[in-house]
Amino acid sequence: MSKFRGLRRIGIFDICNTLLMLAVCFVTLYPMYFVFINSLNAPEQAILGTVNWYPKAVSLDSYRVVFDDDNLMNGFLITTLRTVIGTVVHVLFTAIVAYGMSKTNLIGRKIYMKIALITMLFSGGLIPTFILMTKLGLYDNFLVFIIPAMYTFFDMVIFMSFFRTIPEGLEESAKVDGASDYGVFFRIVLPNSMAVIATIALFAAVYHWNDYYQGVLYIRSQDKLPLQTMLYKIIAENSMSFMQQQAMAQFGAKLPGNSIKFASMMVATLPILAFYPFIQRYLVKGVMIGAIKG
Repeated sequence: MSKFRGLRRIGIFDICNTLLMLAVCFVTLYPMYFVFINSLNAPEQAILGTVNWYPKAVSLDSYRVVFDDDNLMNGFLITTLRTVIGTVVHVLFTAIVAYGMSKTNLIGRKIYMKIALITMLFSGGLIPTFILMTKLGLYDNFLVFIIPAMYTFFDMVIFMSFFRTIPEGLEESAKVDGASDYGVFFRIVLPNSMAVIATIALFAAVYHWNDYYQGVLYIRSQDKLPLQTMLYKIIAENSMSFMQQQAMAQFGAKLPGNSIKFASMMVATLPILAFYPFIQRYLVKGVMIGAIKG
């Protein structure tokens, strides 16, 4: 009887655990589902403002307005370039710094670590940072998205922990064959570090794609605004009049601002959602592999 009671308790626990996981999944996915179905609503249904589980009348008019807007498409291009260039530069620069910091014979290594740790815990503040970017000529410059994000201490620690797990014999054998430090790094270390590279690349790509605040602070020209900053301004400032005028001229009916906002959100979110599943499996492996000692 005690065995059956144990099985019964395990069964109840599993059921409760499954229900809890389903509830968490629903709470997580429903906002995205809500945005998606409302972006597909026809104008006459969207004007009513009702919340449905499925669109009663499907229409792609909102997406047509979004894709016909040259500013949003230019913002999409800026965001794509920022994500690609920023991710490559961040991974390469951070990996080079971490490789040097992973060597115990580096002169001044402890001082460098303490300085880097201070930058992780404290920052100069918004106004000094803005003045610095202005003095460096990065205000209203595309490079303001790239240069300040070239290095982060947290990602450097992940890289450094992973590099310490690479056998020193590989590097020594390459140096015996005449390879320089850069040759060892690019030919030996990086090819054996794809898991952690994928992890850091995922972190950097998600940051660059989702960030809107840099554009709000440092970009003045309309043609240099990233997509997320434009979406933020659309939502925060409710500046939908121009796009609604386009909808009226094209479809002969006024599309609600919320419908266009939902379509803009989907256009801004789908690329990173499509990219994430292909690299997500490296995430846990890349973070944990350098932390396990054996």
